[in-house]
Amino acid sequence: MIPLAVPNLSGNEGRYLQECIETNFVSTVGPFVDRFERMLADAAGGTAAVATSSGTAGLHAALLAVGVQRDDLVIIPDFTFIATANAVAHCGAVPWLLDVAADSWTLDPDQLAEELATNTERCGADLIHRPSRRRIGAVMPVFTLGLPARMDRIVETARRHGLPVVADAAAALGATMQGRAISDLGADLIVVSFNGNKTLTAGGGGGVIGGDEILCRKVRHISTVARVGAAYEHDSVGYNYRMTNLQAAVACAQLERLDELVSAKRRIAATYARAFAALPGVAPFPAPGWAESACWMPGLRFLDPTHLPEVLEVLQSAGIGCRPFWRSVHRQAPYKNAPAAAVPVADSLSEALLVLPCSTHLSEAEQDRVIATLRACLAAGSMAPS
Repeated sequence: MIPLAVPNLSGNEGRYLQECIETNFVSTVGPFVDRFERMLADAAGGTAAVATSSGTAGLHAALLAVGVQRDDLVIIPDFTFIATANAVAHCGAVPWLLDVAADSWTLDPDQLAEELATNTERCGADLIHRPSRRRIGAVMPVFTLGLPARMDRIVETARRHGLPVVADAAAALGATMQGRAISDLGADLIVVSFNGNKTLTAGGGGGVIGGDEILCRKVRHISTVARVGAAYEHDSVGYNYRMTNLQAAVACAQLERLDELVSAKRRIAATYARAFAALPGVAPFPAPGWAESACWMPGLRFLDPTHLPEVLEVLQSAGIGCRPFWRSVHRQAPYKNAPAAAVPVADSLSEALLVLPCSTHLSEAEQDRVIATLRACLAAGSMAPS
């Protein structure tokens, strides 16, 4: 079996975990948590970082920190993992779903500008969504598959309307846009994930990064049950969202190898792109010239999604770990009534993508086997869109 994506734990992970055990620092306080936060801020181009128990927890805390309130709307792309929308719901807010751009599969900056210009109005200090009469609390672009959104345009539009920006950069550590790291693209806060299938993993956990230390301290306060001082006193509703020292130890070892692991992902993605470039009925994942993706999950887009289940079955029967990718948020039961603009690109992507084995230690022979099996499968039938 060639798995889809498994961790590469061949660095200092074991040594650092043993150090946690020997020193009894296994909970949410410990030297590796502090080290992780420093390393993460440096890796992402930020001033400060806050370790969290998951990426979703980080998104929730970040949205609260920038002022999202109950019953607000938060603008997100329709094509994203459901955790993006769930973090909005955890705030008691509602996602406002917009489309993604065809060249990047990230939040469409043109539609964002148009929707804010035509469907909102200013009411005192608040920006109000005319159809629902809800306050708009924030814009949350997603760095799809590790590719930064068009943050220059998104941030400019958000600032013009007085909206904070929190970026869901779950799998984008190591990505750049116009030579700038992901926390240096104008968002108030960005959030990354260290879940088990990410390029860098701690088995779980996440991090919130920003350039404003005061805002990051607010995230830290929210994520440490809003505790004031050493006594059991709390000044607001807070959450137990801290990463453990055990997870941070693994994450530090992973961050030491950030360039190596991201380079491996890019090499694997480039090999797949070359191998499938001329095949009919399929298209590559986006690679716009204005950003360099971290290439979290490489794969193919099927121009006719009805062919995907058959191909999936053949590959899985051959012992090749692969799976379909995200289903649009508006197609998910909890969000079927969420406010939404027209989302034709997101609709075309939903259930049309196949992600392929991409563990950072995937061998050339294993990748050749994936390519040969998939080529044979696609050649066996007509993959042209009906």
